[in-house]
Amino acid sequence: MSFEKFTEQPGKYRHLDKMSVIEILSHINEEDKSVPLAVEKAIPQIEKLASIISNKMLDGGRLFYIGAGTSGRLGILDASEIPPTYGMPYGLVIGIIAGGEEAIQRPVENAEDDMQQGWLDLEEHMISDKDVVIGIAASGTTPYVIGAVSESRQRGIITGCITCNPGSPLGDAVQYPIEVVVGPEFVTGSTRMKAGTAQKLVLNMISTAVMIQIGRVEDNKMVNMKLSNEKLVDRGTRMVMDILKLTDYEKAKHLLLQYGSVKKAVENAR
Repeated sequence: MSFEKFTEQPGKYRHLDKMSVIEILSHINEEDKSVPLAVEKAIPQIEKLASIISNKMLDGGRLFYIGAGTSGRLGILDASEIPPTYGMPYGLVIGIIAGGEEAIQRPVENAEDDMQQGWLDLEEHMISDKDVVIGIAASGTTPYVIGAVSESRQRGIITGCITCNPGSPLGDAVQYPIEVVVGPEFVTGSTRMKAGTAQKLVLNMISTAVMIQIGRVEDNKMVNMKLSNEKLVDRGTRMVMDILKLTDYEKAKHLLLQYGSVKKAVENAR
């Protein structure tokens, strides 16, 4: 089957350098509107992978995101937000980027072209067949990511991917591909734009669905969030008031701080 990189095709808008600022912004916004519709078409693929991850994590497994450049940074972003948002221990959702920590802020030359390094980076975390690996690459052709998921799959580890080209080498390398076809970018080839937005939306959907499925949310509330600043203490206090039907803010706050989370405060006050 032939493979065509839609993410590298010329954008439909020309002479961007001649546009006014309002024209640039309006056209970018118009392109961005198409992204959620593309994600919607991939929901059946997302559902399969999210369900697998939930089951694996309930059995004690971990979730790994691995990518290069923007894709790698998006994986790290999603992974880093899980512990404070859902009170999960660090190290259960892990983001890995080609080139290591330095690459989070600046590109590391040729890091994404190393077919073997991705698996070596996963091995540092003692990865096993209890875990799940999601490769993230807009193009679906990044050697670092393909090498990582291919070796993982050979070793009996469940693999998925998030890409923006159908029928890509990355999609072929995993059991559970997610293909969100957003088409050419406003600035040709700048996949940090629509493709990056699509990847972020899918990551949000996967991690949120998994956290709900494994019991980290009750009703629509983040009852396990870490109380790391005054804003979150206030939010947690109001959750406790709402759940326990309390009118005394200070009493609710005392319970929250005494037990350390909304969930524990409610359980101990009932």
